[in-house]
Amino acid sequence: MIALIQRVRRAQVLIEDEIIGAIDTGVLVFVAAVQDDNEARARRLADRVLSYRIFGDADGRMNRSAADGGFGVLAVPQFTLAADTRKGNRPGFSTACPPARAAPLFDTFVAALTARHQPVATGRFGADMQVELVNDGPVTFWLSS
Repeated sequence: MIALIQRVRRAQVLIEDEIIGAIDTGVLVFVAAVQDDNEARARRLADRVLSYRIFGDADGRMNRSAADGGFGVLAVPQFTLAADTRKGNRPGFSTACPPARAAPLFDTFVAALTARHQPVATGRFGADMQVELVNDGPVTFWLSS
């Protein structure tokens, strides 16, 4: 699985102008499943997101994770992260996991987050969402499992 994580001061997901998920300081994580992903990889990625040290300690060094600080996590499904962009001018999605398999993997990822941590908010798989965020730093990392 793939995750693009951003340290944020706040973030929210809207569907048709209704906020369906929001956090204050924390991690916004865009998540995509690729062809060979499975539940173990989804759980491993959740562990990495929660323990990835992207928040400053007393000395300003990135030594604290979302779990360490009790910061929020907003998980948003985003299949476009799995796009093949190596050639041409239009992305290909043959490497992305089909929606029927990807949706349960996103659910597994979210369940693994919520089993270990709160607060956790989410977007909605397959929906047309608007994501608003204030990136802190900016700090952005690409993770995979």
